[in-house]
Order: sequence, then C-alpha cells, then structure tokens
Amino acid sequence: MAEPGRAGGQGGAGPAPRPNRAALHGARVLLGVSGGIAAYKAAELARELLRSGAEVQPLLTAAGERMVSRATFAALTGRPVPASLWDDPAAVEHVALARWGQVLMVAPATAHTLARLAAGLADDLLTNVALAFPGPVVVAPAMHTEMWQHPATRANLKLLAGRGVTIVPPATGPLTSGDVGPGRLAELDDLVAGVAAALAPGRGLAGTRLLVSLGGTREPLDPVRYLGNRSSGRMGVAIVTEALRRGAEVTAVAAATTVDPPAGARLVRVETAQQLYDAVLAEAGAQDVIVMAAAVADFRPKRVAEGKLKKEQGVPEVVLEPTPDTLAELGRRRRPGQVLVGFAAETGDHLAGARRKLEAKHLDLVVLNHVEGARSAFGAADADASLVDAATVEQLPGVSKAAIAARLLDRVESLRAARS
Repeated sequence: MAEPGRAGGQGGAGPAPRPNRAALHGARVLLGVSGGIAAYKAAELARELLRSGAEVQPLLTAAGERMVSRATFAALTGRPVPASLWDDPAAVEHVALARWGQVLMVAPATAHTLARLAAGLADDLLTNVALAFPGPVVVAPAMHTEMWQHPATRANLKLLAGRGVTIVPPATGPLTSGDVGPGRLAELDDLVAGVAAALAPGRGLAGTRLLVSLGGTREPLDPVRYLGNRSSGRMGVAIVTEALRRGAEVTAVAAATTVDPPAGARLVRVETAQQLYDAVLAEAGAQDVIVMAAAVADFRPKRVAEGKLKKEQGVPEVVLEPTPDTLAELGRRRRPGQVLVGFAAETGDHLAGARRKLEAKHLDLVVLNHVEGARSAFGAADADASLVDAATVEQLPGVSKAAIAARLLDRVESLRAARS
C-alpha cells in the first residue's frame, strides 16, 4: 500500500500539471475506490472532478470502505453510494450504473483489484459494473514497490492495456514502512488528465507503429559511479501514454527513469548511449514514427575503471569521448514517409539551437525545452516548450507534459495525413 501524504512522486518538485478539463464538463464519471491507503486521495479526486464540471458516482469495494467511508463520498458528491449488489436486486443496479457512466476510473487500483479486473471476476459491485460497462476504463495503480514490480501485476496490467484500458502509472516516492520507490498513487492532476483523455475523442494513430525513447542515459566511470543527467522520463511516458490512447502500436526504449512507461507499450530497457543507439537502430526500420525524447549523453568516459575509484588514489583524470549520435543516424537512414521528431534541451540561444538540430539531423519537428533557471523541464510536471518545424514555432508556455504530448501527436497525425 502506498503511504499517505502529498499526491504524486516527484517529491513535490515543480508546479502541478494543468490537464485539459474541457472533456470533463457534464461528464458522468464512475469512480471505483479499492482498499489501498491512497483511498483517501480518491476523495480529493472526486472533488477535483466535480470542480471540473463532472458528475461523480463513487463505487467502493469493501476494503475501500474500510479506508474511507461511503458517507464521506456521499457528502462530497451529493449522490448515494451503493454498498453492494444486494441493496436492491430488482433494480439490477450494476447494469443501470454501467449505462449511466461515460468513463470508469479506478483510483486507487490495488494489486488485488487489478487481478480481479484482468480475470473478469464479478464478485462485488465494482467488478460487476466494470464487466457491464462498455465505455473507456482508466486505472491508477497504487501499492508497495514489490507488488508493483511483481510479474503477476505486470502481466495483469499488460492484459488490461491490451483491452484498451488506460493505465495512469504510479509515482515514485515515500511508501509505508519508511520505504521509498515506485508505487505511490499518481499526482492528482495526472489522475484528472487520465479521465479527461479517456473522454476525448479520436484514435488517429490506430495502426501506426511508433517508437519513443525516454529517460536519461548513464555512462559508467567505474563499477559504482556514472555520468548522468536530471531527466525523469516523465515527458517520454506522457508521449507513450497519449500514443497508446490514440491507438498506436508503441515501442518504448527507456533509459533511467523515475516513472514507468504504461504497460501497453513494448518496453526495451537500456542504460548507456551506445545501448540506446543499438536498440533504437534495430527497431527504426519497422517504425512509422520515431520520437526521440531521451536525454542522451553526448560524451562518455574514454576509459572505465575496472575497480571502484578510491580517494587515496587521488583525483582521477577523466578523459571524455563522443557517444554515437542516434538522432543523426536516424536522419540519415529514415525511409520515405517516416516521421522523425527530436528534442532539444537548450541553455543559450534556444530557437537557433533547435533550428540547427532540425536541419542538421533531417527532422520533421523539434520539441524545444528550456533547461536553465527556475522553470527547467527536467523532472518537473510541466514545462515551457515550443514545437519547431522548418516554417513555424508553436509556443506552449507552462503546460503539463501530458498537454505537450497531446499537441505533439496532433502534429504527428497531421504530418502522417499529409503524406498518405
């Protein structure tokens, strides 16, 4: 179970994301609450959905009610909260509720609840409603790290994602028993964004093969230390999530991240720039769209010490050499019709740097991020970004990474349509 505390997992760093809430106005949301410690955050989620103009019908499991009472949710939402299928059998309430709702959100979704949903069990009101519900389903897992990483949980998530269920991945942070790791319920605004995205129309990337690289590479100095960067992988995860929602077949090539990609993507784990180069180039020929969101090291130590470097040996002289340029090689190899997107994290003349990358590496689009000052994109929940192509610059100031991902993929869809 995830520990109580501030929602989210980036240690509270950066301002909260601002999801597009237009799809929530007038929406009818079924809110399933299962029995994790994070159940109290579902009360905050209900209030936030109501503030966005949605109607909310809570559905608590028996374990969920042991954490937060039905009376709390009834008072917050102004709706009666049924206890079980047997309150009024003649009303066939699970079918009526499934027909009423437009989206089903389960937050928190414990490992047990995920397993029941994946298996198609119908042993309480929530799971009966889920089986009868024909609309979009969103689940937000929350549990201890070991449970989140267990192969059974991963298999259940993959099965659910294969059925079209949207997974809002947990954050990394403090858990119960003083542990720290992935498993905390996602940020409140990430949960709201998940519901809003599920309600938004369109699967414009259906049938599209799309590769996303994400996270930060690590270049070893010795068996213990490495040269790295501050990338959290949140931007890449947002792109993967949005691409899956739009129906794409997604491959995620992930270096070090603080958040996990959604289970619906095929995941390839890498660590160094060389490994990322090899993995991406091995996949590139089969991809329709490639989005290189990873923060890849430009340099690596020329020599890696065989043993741990010791203080008593003195300050080592570290000589660097260039790493392979994956994006440039993709530009050289790109096949006709393939869409290629790069990212530029700049500290000087931002726009000039992005335009140089666009031209030199034969890209269709560059996502430009500012990385200096108080609004650095690294690790934050939102960013100041610009979408740069050969003719235009579209500014996206202070928006959530989910919103940047959505606008980026709007542009990708337009490029694909123009070439079809």
